[in-house]
Amino acid sequence: MKIFIDPPNSLILFDLVERFGHEPLGAMAPIQDRIDKIELDMPPMNVTLDDVVKGLKYAGIEVPSGIRGRLALWGPLIDIADAAITMSEPPFNFGCVGCERSNEMVRYLIRRRGIPHLIIGYPEDGDEAKAVVGQIKEFLEGLK
Repeated sequence: MKIFIDPPNSLILFDLVERFGHEPLGAMAPIQDRIDKIELDMPPMNVTLDDVVKGLKYAGIEVPSGIRGRLALWGPLIDIADAAITMSEPPFNFGCVGCERSNEMVRYLIRRRGIPHLIIGYPEDGDEAKAVVGQIKEFLEGLK
C-alpha cells in the first residue's frame, strides 16, 4: 500500500514505512523528478506553469505561493495514498515543519480523502520512541 508521510521529508517515517513492507510517499521523489528535468536548469527558478496549476487544485489563488508550491508537490501524493502517517508537534529539525499553514492544508487534504490516518506524537525519550514504532507497525499491519 502507498502511505503518505507527514512531514513529507522525514527519513525516519520513510524508513519505517518501507521496513514494514509499504511504499512511502514523501517529498524526495517529486523533488528528484524536478531536479532531473532538463527544463529546470537553474534553481531557484524551479517552478513550471504546470506546478502553479497543480497547486491551484489544492489551494486558492489567495493562498501564499509557498503553500501552493508545497501542495503542488504533496497534493498529488495525498491523492494516490492509501493511508497516511502524521507526526504531530515535531521539532523544527524533524522534516519540513516550518510552515504551519502548509501543515494544516496537508492534514485537511488527508481528512478530506477519508483514508486511514495515524497521528502520532513526537517521542521525547527512548520509551516513547519504542511506543511510536509499535504504533506505526500496528497501524501498517492493520492495513493489509
